[in-house]
Amino acid sequence: MAPFIRLVLASLVLVSTSAYYVQQNEEGFISGVISDKGLDFAKDILIEQGIVSVVQLQLPEIEKSVQVPFIGNAKVVLSEITIKDIQVNSSSVVSGESGIFLLVSGATADLTMNWRLHLVTVLSRIETLGAYSVEGMQVGLTVDLRNEEGTLKLILLDYGCYVTDLSIKLEGGASWLYQVLVDAFQGNIASAVEQGISDKISEGIGKLDTLLQSLPKQISVDNFAQLNVSFVGNPILSNTSVAVAINGLFTERNVGLVPQGYRKELQVSSACGGLPKMIKVSIHENVFKSASLVYFNAGKMQMIIDELPNQAILNTAEWRFIVPQLYKQYPNDDMQLNISASSPPVILVDKQDVRASVLVDITIDVLEAGEVIPVACISVDISGSCSVDIIRNKINGRLKLQEFSAYLKWSKIGKLHISLIQSLISTALKTVVVPYLNLELKKGLALPTIDGFAFQNANILYYPPWITVCTDVSYSEDYYLTQHSAYVS
Repeated sequence: MAPFIRLVLASLVLVSTSAYYVQQNEEGFISGVISDKGLDFAKDILIEQGIVSVVQLQLPEIEKSVQVPFIGNAKVVLSEITIKDIQVNSSSVVSGESGIFLLVSGATADLTMNWRLHLVTVLSRIETLGAYSVEGMQVGLTVDLRNEEGTLKLILLDYGCYVTDLSIKLEGGASWLYQVLVDAFQGNIASAVEQGISDKISEGIGKLDTLLQSLPKQISVDNFAQLNVSFVGNPILSNTSVAVAINGLFTERNVGLVPQGYRKELQVSSACGGLPKMIKVSIHENVFKSASLVYFNAGKMQMIIDELPNQAILNTAEWRFIVPQLYKQYPNDDMQLNISASSPPVILVDKQDVRASVLVDITIDVLEAGEVIPVACISVDISGSCSVDIIRNKINGRLKLQEFSAYLKWSKIGKLHISLIQSLISTALKTVVVPYLNLELKKGLALPTIDGFAFQNANILYYPPWITVCTDVSYSEDYYLTQHSAYVS
């Protein structure tokens, strides 16, 4: 039932927002719902893979003594009763306040078996093969989801399989004899099928619940940051969707999860700009703000520039007319720029992109006889915009420099005329800093997905303060077959 577990789990994690407004009184900065279109998609794959997991299911042996006309007492044993195939005529999935209900109706199951007939009166034994189909079969289950200390618990409320009709065909020279036994075994065979499939449902839900309970509450991003992925509040089940929310904030690595110091009303809409998408993942700007704070506190928002396209700029000789004091004290020495953020970047989601501003200190260092000598510091207020896109299963960004302003913070080489060194700052920002940041943004922020699934035809929408990913989902059948084969073996 491993594929069953993966599919349902994907349906719960790859979620976006519902067709209603969802209010939660706790902090959830990544939210979402699987829509009715997504539920249908998940249902179809779930049934398809559920069939594969049930096929080859062997039912318990059935033994019964019967009275055969003109022959007398006979003991019949049905063994190796195996489900060979299942065909589904119709299916549906419905969510609501009482849970998620999945129904398969009008299904047919083909089975094979061995027949052994012991004729007591003539002291003989006959063996042959039999085949039968189970028709009018209905399979249903209802589950509910609850939050237990940041993890999801899956509760099986009701389940079962019901068989309405049997069609049995016997093979072998004595099939005329066995046909009289069909009526005697119909109830036993139907009960065996019902019990076998019901047991599989219970087993699958149990494994899924165990897997949900084992999901981590935090994911390490790198050596400095971790993402809080604990669930917030109970999932919201409406008649068209399933909605969940997770905390979604970055914290320092190896720091325990600390509840936020405030509460807020979280409203999440299913609107996708008129696009009929399966899922919608919404990310609050606070997610990005928390990341910037963590990396700022870790001292990772700094870089040293010792190479530029116009390398001559990083030599005091180039500055002899701009800053004579610098050249006089350090003639013909190489230089470097030490850039570090003096405060965490401010990040805001706008109507068309993401706006960011950061205050950085650019320290001018002179390299003399192997020694790094800071000679001046310029404070620069930088603002830019970031366009967001989806590539595979990651959110990628591209930063554009909007404007910057600078002032002298301190100097050991006398007064600097900032207007005269604007070109240096501009060159450093445009040719080194922004390309470096774009390289980092190109690595992307992984969206929560399950192996085997991928986003398809994704669209980015801006609903300040949220960035929303509206997307369909594709599933790799090859991945499933590989995993299923490994599971069976």
